[in-house]
Amino acid sequence: MRIENIAGFYSALIHGPYAWPGGYPLYFVMADGEAMSFKACRAECKRILDGMANGDREWTPVALEINYEDGSLYCCHSNERIESAYAEPEEESNDGEG
Repeated sequence: MRIENIAGFYSALIHGPYAWPGGYPLYFVMADGEAMSFKACRAECKRILDGMANGDREWTPVALEINYEDGSLYCCHSNERIESAYAEPEEESNDGEG
């Protein structure tokens, strides 16, 4: 989803962190090409709105994307890993084997 203005950013926030249908995890693409998590965008909403109003590329979201397979996608603001749909680490088995 392309974000062209403040209303588009609000619409993306209201949409929520998962795509429908499918429940795929979403993240924001900033004008400088960096990925920002949904959680960070919510926490920094005022800063993002200021950035959009002032043309600050670091704080201007331009798209909302699905992270299908990038298991090493990290938020440019929080440095937290952004969840992916198909590249999540497998949980270790504790079945006593090995």
